[in-house]
Amino acid sequence: MATSPSLDNTEFDILIIGSGAAGLTLALRTADFASVVVLSKGDLNQGATFYAQGGIAAVLDAEDSIESHVADTLTAGVGLCHPEVVKHIVSNSVEAVAWLVEQGVPFTANSSPTPQSPATGNEPMELSSLHLTQEGGHSHRRIIHATDATGKAVFETLQQRAQAHSGINLLEGCTAVDLVTQARQGRSESVCVGAYVLNQKSGKVELIKSKFVVLATGGASKAYLYTTNPDGASGDGIAMAWRAGCRVANLEFNQFHPTCLFHPHAKSFLITEALRGEGATLELPDGSRFMPGFDRREELAPRDIVARAIDYEMKRLGCDCVYLNISHQPAAFIQEHFPTIYTRCLTFGIDITRERIPIVPAAHYTCGGIVVNISGETDIPNLYAIGETSFTGLHGAHRMASNSLLECFVVAFGAAKHIKNKIDDTEFAATIAPWDESRVTDSDDEILVSHNWDELRRCMWDFVGIVRTNKRLQRAERRIELLSQEIQDYYIKHRVTNDLLELRNLVLVSELIITSALQRKESRGLHFTLDYPELDAAARDTVLTPG
Repeated sequence: MATSPSLDNTEFDILIIGSGAAGLTLALRTADFASVVVLSKGDLNQGATFYAQGGIAAVLDAEDSIESHVADTLTAGVGLCHPEVVKHIVSNSVEAVAWLVEQGVPFTANSSPTPQSPATGNEPMELSSLHLTQEGGHSHRRIIHATDATGKAVFETLQQRAQAHSGINLLEGCTAVDLVTQARQGRSESVCVGAYVLNQKSGKVELIKSKFVVLATGGASKAYLYTTNPDGASGDGIAMAWRAGCRVANLEFNQFHPTCLFHPHAKSFLITEALRGEGATLELPDGSRFMPGFDRREELAPRDIVARAIDYEMKRLGCDCVYLNISHQPAAFIQEHFPTIYTRCLTFGIDITRERIPIVPAAHYTCGGIVVNISGETDIPNLYAIGETSFTGLHGAHRMASNSLLECFVVAFGAAKHIKNKIDDTEFAATIAPWDESRVTDSDDEILVSHNWDELRRCMWDFVGIVRTNKRLQRAERRIELLSQEIQDYYIKHRVTNDLLELRNLVLVSELIITSALQRKESRGLHFTLDYPELDAAARDTVLTPG
């Protein structure tokens, strides 16, 4: 792990903000021709990748096809997926999985439900030997996984590779504050030339110059009171890009994962969709199933349908949760295929080989984001966005399970290639003004930050959640506007902290989510409103442009 007591005026060819699958993949794909620094707000394993249980969707089965994967994705996206983007990403799925296998990711093989050991100089496993499972919305088994801890396996492998590479600097405890853009001679628009970064160890805001900046900061599910995401999912990249002048799109589509463990001491523990792929059923407190009454695909319906069904039944019955039941499967099968979930539930006194799992929906994935092309380019030259923080057009109005990790790899590959073609003709900025904190003071009222944080998340959960109305959205809009004014006033007067920066970003992204939701006068995919329950004949993206 590279460390530095001071980052000020440090120069790197590529500054990557975010250390999950997308950021580490881009670092590894560019470090042979560029100097790279990867920033992590907290510990490296705090990103969403580390906690992803499901897997990576790819066409590897002889009975499957690219056309089928594309068709399933388009169906799940309810008319808003960009077909050319979907085809590009799906067509490159085998290349992405092959690269991950080459890196040594210990995917589960057909011969055994236990992942193979990481690469140690041995030949990588054949792609045809990988075990495939099925998840909601997919018509075939096409989910490559490492038991039920795929994200952890992918992340740890890529992290080890990055740590071993002399061209990659991995820095923890560094929170990006804002992007730096500059006008360049001979260009009509400004270009991105670096970022101001809070060094949490020193408490100082420092400058990192770079030829290229890549936002790989994940989504904004921390806007909601209940979420499967780690604490860092505060929409940082989306907010920074918006302030810098980038468009955002489709932020009204917030995916709520149907099955998050419901227990007073279980924080943000997701129960993977793969359980339902292996026959787990959703049940009411009395033991009766309810999904057959909502969708012909029953438990394997897309996540928005399942989440809405659970929300409906909980409100109808006034119950705190519903239940997921896989106890009809052999105990050995459950323990071998889902060891992480089995072990974690046991710590809360739940033996899933004999008992049902209490579950509730929780905010899980931000389907919209910063507008980019298939190479990850934003509206600002030399600024890229990859992974959940971006909007490529892949997910449409509803993200199909396990397409998100695939998008991370394929778009990161494209961004790396694009940067390589430009790097020799790109120069560092000559001068950038240092961060100015001459007119700020240390805070003497941190309770304002924690209070506003709690109020923001409760407001979003209550009024901008799974089922929406104009009245709820307008109420949220008014309250968030007041919070935004309070937070901005506080930000101007006080030295920045990690909590303040996250709150500032999240209140801005919440405003963008509400604005997007109010503009959509229909129910489509993840955006369901009682005022406009029907689907419009024309499918249109919601694109917002900074004023």
